[in-house]
Amino acid sequence: MRHLLAAVAALSIAGCAVGPDFHKPAAPAVGSLSAGALPTTTGVANIAGGQVQHFVSGGDIPADWWTLFHSPALNALIEQSLAHNPDLKAAQAALAVARESTKAGRGAYYPNVTAGLSASRQQDPPGALAPVPSNNAFLYNLFTPQVSVSYVPDVFGLNRRTVESLKAQQQAVRFQMIAARITLSSNVVAAAVQQASLRAQIAATRELVGINTHMVEILKYQLDKGYAGRLDLAAQESQLAQAKAALPPLLTQLAQQDHLLAVLAGRFPGEAPAEEFDLASLHLPQQLPLSLPSTLVAQRPDVRQAEANMHAASAQVGVAIANRLPNISLTANAGSTALAINQLFKSGTGFWSLGADLATPIFQGGSLLHQERAARAAYVEASEQYRSTVLTAFQNVADTLAALQHDAEGLQAAATAADAAKLTLDLSQRQYKDGYAGYLSLLSAEQGYQQARIALVQAQASRYADTAALFQALGGGWWHDADNGPADAAPAPPRLSDPNHARTNRDSDEK
Repeated sequence: MRHLLAAVAALSIAGCAVGPDFHKPAAPAVGSLSAGALPTTTGVANIAGGQVQHFVSGGDIPADWWTLFHSPALNALIEQSLAHNPDLKAAQAALAVARESTKAGRGAYYPNVTAGLSASRQQDPPGALAPVPSNNAFLYNLFTPQVSVSYVPDVFGLNRRTVESLKAQQQAVRFQMIAARITLSSNVVAAAVQQASLRAQIAATRELVGINTHMVEILKYQLDKGYAGRLDLAAQESQLAQAKAALPPLLTQLAQQDHLLAVLAGRFPGEAPAEEFDLASLHLPQQLPLSLPSTLVAQRPDVRQAEANMHAASAQVGVAIANRLPNISLTANAGSTALAINQLFKSGTGFWSLGADLATPIFQGGSLLHQERAARAAYVEASEQYRSTVLTAFQNVADTLAALQHDAEGLQAAATAADAAKLTLDLSQRQYKDGYAGYLSLLSAEQGYQQARIALVQAQASRYADTAALFQALGGGWWHDADNGPADAAPAPPRLSDPNHARTNRDSDEK
């Protein structure tokens, strides 16, 4: 027995974990995040959101990136959302579940020790050949305390691969929680920008309705006096109806944004935050970080989650292989049995036993073989999902960069159109004052100016929203947040690429 225990202990220490060893995939060999060069975006002077933006290659992202908009109301609302949003709290609870599951799985490394005490009163039949107790009693009490120890040496790494898979699943849940946090903060910024945009559009639309109403009244007066035709009045009434029809959808969208901000902050829709945002109160960040392609995969939480899922699938291949190999179990049992409690643990009442079991599957109807093949196929699935996630991450960044450049161009065009409409309005006002133009042409110029204002507001909002989308697409700076997850899973430095190279699926299978 001593030789057997020594041999099993040696196997447990020297035994290898079967299955493939996971290696982090190498960073994609991509030179740029976009198809072309990134020039400095154009700017528009004296307009909210019109600042020139510069891309800083390799620039870092702060964890509280939303503070770059310099809005105390926005900062307070995001802090409330991060503290009270139920979706984020659910993601944090899921992380706690995964962490405890990993710790529970580590218990397989240690022996199982159980203690028990049984007490019974027994009577043997009077016709028995011999009574059981040494005092020849047929009616007696029996007390038996004992301790049992069982241990399964991890010879082929079944427990190690299982715990490895649990730790990888914990990391996947952790990055899912981080992604939920980044998405929440981005949604709050986008909702606040949209609320500010809608308020400005509603104000401009109401002015437009007032202008058209006044124009209809003038045309009615002129129609009565014979200065205007019925066709002109009908056309202006149609224009007024269109302006009025544009107002209810804007009011509906504004109410929906108020409800959304309340829910994001963990409140009911009727408890909308008191903050009312205005585009002029938001500062457009002028220095935009642009991560290197080799570091984007280390910063995106969805990519890190896909990598962790890939790691868990790799470990499950080892679990499936280990289940097809022999299993050794060691057991030990010691205790005492006596007819009275005060006689327990006295000389002659003790007992003990040691045992070792060796079991190996011989025929399971092919179940274990197909489970291993299924695990290998699951690894291939996870690796392809990782590749898809990486491609999507690069697509998100490229789309956002293109949007930022075109947003700047669109804002410049909208500002030019608004300036032209304002100049037209000024000239019309002067001509009307001097008697060279009718009031109807003046009102038409005011109408054109209000429409240009609405287009300008929409262009401003797009620039703010896409700037926030860039911070989200680059990973949101979570690696600077000390409270984003357990300390035992610190992310790789965001400016360093992993030197390891990914192994092919066939190499993993052969190993």
